[in-house]
Amino acid sequence: MALSLRTIDRSTAVDHPAPYLVEKLLKEKIVDSPAEAELLFREVKRYCVLVHEHPERSWQMHSLRVDEAWHQFILFTVQYQDFCERYFGRYVHHAPSNAPVPTLAEGALPERPTASFREFKDQYEDMFGEELPDVWYDGRTLTLRRRLVNEQAGRQSVRVEGSEVLLLAPDGEILIGVNDVAADALEFVARTGAFYVRELAGNLSNDEKVELAAALVEEGILRASG
Repeated sequence: MALSLRTIDRSTAVDHPAPYLVEKLLKEKIVDSPAEAELLFREVKRYCVLVHEHPERSWQMHSLRVDEAWHQFILFTVQYQDFCERYFGRYVHHAPSNAPVPTLAEGALPERPTASFREFKDQYEDMFGEELPDVWYDGRTLTLRRRLVNEQAGRQSVRVEGSEVLLLAPDGEILIGVNDVAADALEFVARTGAFYVRELAGNLSNDEKVELAAALVEEGILRASG
């Protein structure tokens, strides 16, 4: 059974303006500048275009910040519905961990394989002709006010070996090793389920806290959540 999809002009959809959304992102302190807000909104639109044109796969939402901008856009219900109907011919539901799904003629949804992050990156770069922006990598956009989650908190442990401190998984596997100046911070991580980057313990500078947090997120040890 074939999907019934509207053919769209990518550039027109991606250029769709929403000054009210830029204002909201600034007001809510989700971004620090209008340019940052415009970037996040552009990525929301590009994501929607990509999943619309490739319904054969389920495309996950890989960026916490892009997802937040998408959520804020949806709160402008009339404007968001107009955007969806104008470019996609349907309402695009917000699904943080799943792609928007086109509706089949008979209302049934096909089973589709979930695309990996690598597949998303390759498809994005092929479609838009540029590298995937840093905003799609949560570890590259951390700030002191970003909230982090450790789903293994209380089960991890820390071991110091000379000038290195190791964070260990419940089975003893080494998850990451860093300079022992971060020992207090890793001890804090190992026992704390949710915290803000600024709350990392020890004598780390603000830049060092962000750097450590970014490494932990990139390794999949922590998850950025807000």
